[in-house]
Amino acid sequence: MSAAEPERASGESSLQEKVNALPRAPGVYLFRDRSDAVLYVGKAQNLRSRVRSYFVRGGDGRFRLHFLVPRIHDVEVVVTTNVKEALLLENQLIKKHRPRFNVKLRDDKNYLGLRLDPKQMYPRFSEVRRFARDGASYFGPYTSSVAMRETLSQLQRIFPLRTCADPVFHSYRRQGRPCIEHSVGRCAAPCCGLISDDAYKQLVDGAMLFLRGKAEVVVKSLRSRMREAAKAERFEEAARLRDRLTAIERTVQRQSMVSTQFVDRDVFGLARDGAEVEVQLLHVRQGRLLGGSRHSFRNVRIEDAEALGSFLAQFYAGDCELPREVLLPLRVEGQSALQELWRERAGHVVRIMVPQRGERRRLIRLAQQNAELALVERNRRERKLEAALLELQKLLRLPRPPSRVECYDVSHLQGTLHVASRVVFVEGKPHKDGYRRYKLRETRPGDDYGAMREVLRRRLGRLGQDPAPDVLLLDGGKGQLKAAQTVLEDLGVEGIVLAALAKERDQEASSPRVKRHAGTKREKLFLQGVKDPLLPAPDAPGFLLLQRMRDESHRFAIRYHRELRRKSGLRSILDELPGIGPKKRRALLRELGSLERVKQASVEELVQVSKVSRADAELIHSFFHEAADDAEVKRTPESSDSSSSSAGRSGAG
Repeated sequence: MSAAEPERASGESSLQEKVNALPRAPGVYLFRDRSDAVLYVGKAQNLRSRVRSYFVRGGDGRFRLHFLVPRIHDVEVVVTTNVKEALLLENQLIKKHRPRFNVKLRDDKNYLGLRLDPKQMYPRFSEVRRFARDGASYFGPYTSSVAMRETLSQLQRIFPLRTCADPVFHSYRRQGRPCIEHSVGRCAAPCCGLISDDAYKQLVDGAMLFLRGKAEVVVKSLRSRMREAAKAERFEEAARLRDRLTAIERTVQRQSMVSTQFVDRDVFGLARDGAEVEVQLLHVRQGRLLGGSRHSFRNVRIEDAEALGSFLAQFYAGDCELPREVLLPLRVEGQSALQELWRERAGHVVRIMVPQRGERRRLIRLAQQNAELALVERNRRERKLEAALLELQKLLRLPRPPSRVECYDVSHLQGTLHVASRVVFVEGKPHKDGYRRYKLRETRPGDDYGAMREVLRRRLGRLGQDPAPDVLLLDGGKGQLKAAQTVLEDLGVEGIVLAALAKERDQEASSPRVKRHAGTKREKLFLQGVKDPLLPAPDAPGFLLLQRMRDESHRFAIRYHRELRRKSGLRSILDELPGIGPKKRRALLRELGSLERVKQASVEELVQVSKVSRADAELIHSFFHEAADDAEVKRTPESSDSSSSSAGRSGAG
């Protein structure tokens, strides 16, 4: 039998005969259902023995058998030379087939990390989504972009490495003038020669040691250099080193000391509630808890040892840094093969340990407690989401809770760069594979209703290729709803509920008959076939879910619009307004309709725009009117001179 070719047992034999004919060799097995879809991928030292264990009469009591075995219609195996090869192949096949009953780690492109290439001239940290074997150093993964950017920001304050890409770096080098990052102490300005190559290398080395949890080594080096600088009367350098030393010590003080043994460890905890599994990872470096990450899995129909083993194989498959010890709450399958693989990759021994007592066991308990808390919190969120979907069913007058909701938003700037977005929520959660962006070409500039008709025609014309939504949610009012209804009628589409969200107009918001919190505008919900808009309670869970969907659609459209603006070089004069951020700029354009209307608006009209205060309104008004006055003066210098002369003569007379 070839090790490279799958061995499919004959379709004429019974499944049991196929299993009995399997080789007693290491390899990977795949269970398939009647439609030939892969249900589960596993590895084994002895394929026949392992696969037969699934079909022993009466079962062996393992949790997975009650769900998995009745669905197995066929088995396929790939023989490998040893268990280590089987482990690698298992990981590849899980990524390829995404089997229903395997623990599937989120695609590694969704994990953020920091990359530093020592071969680069004046190395810098950059954010990456994949770890490659290219000679660079990688740190992470960080499952939260917030956590990663906080780390990077903290790092820049202590080790002011350059942040700019090479083209920007060379531009400042030609100018001989550093950027604002240097002015605020976040860059040492190597572009302008304000730091020597050796000093910059020391910054790089210190930053890498710091990220690896070896802050004590950095502190010792900085303290020594500070004393040398002070002794040589280089007081400015000594002060800079002192400030860096203080920043590191403050950061280290915030990190919990959880171990008296200065060993780098990754500590795992696992909690389960039925088929819901939560894995908690704690990063312990040099005895300090640097952070961690949580990983949630659904529909896990295999026992904990298999689930955790599969998770570890996938988690450490990239080029993330391997510690000296990996502490687990239970022994996993393929443990020896994992250790051998990691040793080859890391260049040092990585010990997998299942501690039963002492300090290591205490760390395991800490990870377990965090996993259990995360599972409780996840279940609480799930119950809250279920309640919101049930309320949404009543609000939208649906026969059942909505499964798929699609939200659409249109964005443009003074009628140019007309774009739209679609975001999809499945069972109340964002389904990012369904997100789409549309560049609108058929609609005349400024026609938002026409834009909505265009994007919905394009979408609903593909109902045979994409799943049909239960609800179409639009960012807008009655006009957008009518535009969508026209498209549905023209295409003969039925069974889709239309809804639109819009803020109250100013006169409605100021009505004394409506109770609300001071200074707030409530949202109106327009429904197909309902004459008057609904005003649900602002804190109603179902309504909050609708708002979240609409806001996500708006965010996605604005993001696409900004990308197009950057590419086209278009820049709104609103961007030049001091103190007016993106939310206020969007509100101005959305509620006043165009840049020209913003320019012409009075202070009182500007105050009526949501998010715009009177101080903002006065600033905007003076900005445009002073700009207009300046432009007028520049256009007619002669008249200005003559009027001054006349005034002078008049005054003299």
